Amino acid sequence: MWDTKSGLWKDITMKKTLLAFSLFSIAAFAETWSGTVVDVACHGKDLATHAKKCAIACSKSGYGLVTADGKFVKFDESGNAKALEAIKATTKDKDLKASVSGTMDGDVIKVESISISE
Repeated sequence: MWDTKSGLWKDITMKKTLLAFSLFSIAAFAETWSGTVVDVACHGKDLATHAKKCAIACSKSGYGLVTADGKFVKFDESGNAKALEAIKATTKDKDLKASVSGTMDGDVIKVESISISE
């Protein structure tokens, strides 16, 4: 049985409430975008024929997502690493369509996850 006079029960309940609120807040601000992952150096080229080999070779320029409306949005440094990992892992040779989750920070996506459609 909990000792409600010492405040132990109240302390545990408050911690659980704060944890739940924190998790809800993070999820509430996360967004998901769909488009084509491409390196910064090649984002103006024909995306349907842009090769995986080129995306890996141009990795130092960074990565971003070209959305359905043609807008290019860069990834943060962590997102660049995640994009390179996802590109290396995919079996696709071109047309790197993806779903990206994260938060927008100015004109950059702080990437939480990237999933390239197979």
